[in-house]
Amino acid sequence: MDSAEYERKIASRFAAFDQDGNGYIDREDFSSAAAKLLAEFSVTARSDKGQDLYSGAEAFWQGMAGIADVDGDQRVTRQEFVTSAVKRLRDNPKRFGEIARPFVHAVIRVADEDGRGVTPAAVERVLGALGVDAGVAAAAGAALDTDGDGRITEDDVLTAFAAYYVTPEPD
Repeated sequence: MDSAEYERKIASRFAAFDQDGNGYIDREDFSSAAAKLLAEFSVTARSDKGQDLYSGAEAFWQGMAGIADVDGDQRVTRQEFVTSAVKRLRDNPKRFGEIARPFVHAVIRVADEDGRGVTPAAVERVLGALGVDAGVAAAAGAALDTDGDGRITEDDVLTAFAAYYVTPEPD
């Protein structure tokens, strides 16, 4: 895949982070995502899980800003997002996974309602709360259960998350 095609595909991922649709990603987008997830799973913001989720969202924002906010204005434009993926993450998608780890870990804690691990249905709810199409969310939840045991590991989520956001889809 050539660079222009890669950039086009990565640019399409931008909207998933731009929760309010204002044309850039900022701290508020991450806080909004956390609030939506807490509401979906009926977890209070002041609980340990709620505080962990907001802390994870802040850590994720700081990591993304550190990589992509070139001009230091505390906002990541679509072009900054694409450029950072192309220059810093294309050949190392695991780096993006590590930036996302605190948030993903906290999301898993919120979504693990019975203490036995995240289910495909819980993944579907997480993605739905974040605005992903229901069919896509269901397919993603099912695909992440790679061993068919009904539970999804944090590493599986991180690998898929990083692959989706910084590596192109096969043609």
